[in-house]
Amino acid sequence: MNKLRLIIAREYMSIVGRKSFIFMTLGMPLLFVLIGAVPVLLAYLNDKGSDTQQIAVIDETGRYAAALHSDDMYSFVALRGDTVTDAREFYDKSNGSIDAIVIIPIDVDSTGVVNIYSEGTITPALVSTLRSALTDTIEAAHLTAMGIPDIQQMIEKAHVDVDVRAIKWSEAGDEQASSTEAAMGLGLMLSLITYMFVLMYGAMIMNSVIEEKTNRIVEVVVSSCRPFQLMLGKIIGVGLVGLTQMAIWIILLAIVGTVAGGALGWTGAQAPSPDAIAQVQDMSAMQAIMQQVMSINYVPIVLNFILYFIGGYLLYSSLFAGLGSAVDQPSDSSQFTTPVILIMIIAFYAGMACMENPSGPMAVWCSIIPFTSPVVMMIRLPFGVPIWQLLLSLGLLFGTALAITWLAARIYRRGILHYGKKASFADLFKWIK
Repeated sequence: MNKLRLIIAREYMSIVGRKSFIFMTLGMPLLFVLIGAVPVLLAYLNDKGSDTQQIAVIDETGRYAAALHSDDMYSFVALRGDTVTDAREFYDKSNGSIDAIVIIPIDVDSTGVVNIYSEGTITPALVSTLRSALTDTIEAAHLTAMGIPDIQQMIEKAHVDVDVRAIKWSEAGDEQASSTEAAMGLGLMLSLITYMFVLMYGAMIMNSVIEEKTNRIVEVVVSSCRPFQLMLGKIIGVGLVGLTQMAIWIILLAIVGTVAGGALGWTGAQAPSPDAIAQVQDMSAMQAIMQQVMSINYVPIVLNFILYFIGGYLLYSSLFAGLGSAVDQPSDSSQFTTPVILIMIIAFYAGMACMENPSGPMAVWCSIIPFTSPVVMMIRLPFGVPIWQLLLSLGLLFGTALAITWLAARIYRRGILHYGKKASFADLFKWIK
């Protein structure tokens, strides 16, 4: 046990002591924020930075061109249908001043077909703009043609936007607002973290095993400790690194959440002035969002997340360690790691598919199967999971993880001193026996 503690301490300190660990621990939350913000920023810059396109509209009906309103992206120039006999000739005469020509045919009321002509590929944004504006206008014209007085006003008056609000009962019977979107976002984040870090730390263990084997350091190390102790020490040491990183993130998240909640509560307590009504309304909306986010019971979710992370990490890291011991070079490891990575990818996509129905049959079975449960169960936890399913899933996960660790140890003790010849799956099964 003393040797095992030394190996764990050495693996732990060799990673935590690096500057890259500190940088990744503090920079990863910022990276997640940037991942979410960059697409929004790029979409904004794409809309604002592009030149306004000139679109000629040939309306053969003479009634619908007025529905197309110019904006920062498109400038619509309406033309009467009888003034242009040849759209191609008109486009060529424009000498590049017109980007596209929209033709609204005379029979658009019956066919619902509008044509766009251009030498370049038509952008989806232009198609969406035309479809939205012309659909509403043509529908209104059809309603007017029915001859029913004030039918448009009656339809608008009868239109209702239903606001579905989720209310959750506590064990004491109290009502509390909840958010399905917040639960889905939390589940997706936990699933993504589990997927990324199990693969990242598993690959880290494999690279460490291959490096020590290539440098022949392992021949000296195994002369003073058992191969199983060396493998288990690596797994536990790197696993503690992951738990340390997550503990730091949880503390930072709790501090940020407390500060943000206090700030929103203090601001909402102030009496709004006549000049700050819009700002107060925005803060009220933020308070509602924070209330929905805080309605989730984070304590059992975080505890179960840690358990599933440990179980999933132990299962996959054992596979990476055992398979890494069977190769001499990192380039030779793909033949063994590809099936493992494919299983993790299948688990991740299964979790994405289960987001719409977290209590469906596929979600239940994938959250119980040990190889997919660490990822899929993260999607289900914010929505609530029956205790029997949770206990069964954890029992199978840790039981399978221990069995895989035992099998990986049998591969490790033979493969760690195997040189020269590339090992095959047949060799691995032989070593297990």
